[in-house]
Amino acid sequence: MRICGLQKLAMVDFPGKVAATVFTGGCNLRCPFCHNAPLVTRPEEAERIDAAEVLSFLAGRRGLLDGVVLSGGEPLLQEGVEDFLARVRALGYAVKLDTNGCYPQRLQGILAAGLVDYVAMDIKNSLEKYPETVGCPGFDTAPVEESVCLLMGGNVDYEFRTTAVRPFHTLQDIEAIGRWLTGAPRYFLQTFVDSGDLVGEGCGAFSPEEMRELAGKARPWFKTVEIRGI
Repeated sequence: MRICGLQKLAMVDFPGKVAATVFTGGCNLRCPFCHNAPLVTRPEEAERIDAAEVLSFLAGRRGLLDGVVLSGGEPLLQEGVEDFLARVRALGYAVKLDTNGCYPQRLQGILAAGLVDYVAMDIKNSLEKYPETVGCPGFDTAPVEESVCLLMGGNVDYEFRTTAVRPFHTLQDIEAIGRWLTGAPRYFLQTFVDSGDLVGEGCGAFSPEEMRELAGKARPWFKTVEIRGI
């Protein structure tokens, strides 16, 4: 496991839980608007934290924290992720996994083993606009679609979420996402924030009014639609 960061207290990363967030390094995508550029493109330059150190910290916070979030980068790139999650689980923590959905076989194994309580899967855009949005020409969406089916057909709680970024997303794109994911229990639109260290250039945020308009396009297709960041 390449662990490159640990947020020792996170109040909003895990719905209903006081959590710690563990960040892994490396990602298979190159979304221009990604705010974790060092973890995605330069993981070798990022801080490296031994998994044993993280587990020791978590052991000492039992009773103070409710859960642990495994985020990235893309956590399912990591060898040993299943063992790490099992060890976190053995400490008595609820576990949330953040993933881009590109590794359905690993996701399926983790779900089947009962290693997570909640999954947040990023939906980058409508299927036809995935390649340009993730910065990977010719990107095959089949694994992402498989991960969607796993979550929607499974019994582990989950959410889908999209970071809305100008110029990548339109009202039509959000409606297309809704049609694709229709019936999912919850969908979050996240406001883009420029961290100052993005993977690409030319990205901008929508205004609060525009975000509400985008959310309106999604609402017919989901049980719950909410906006984060306004």
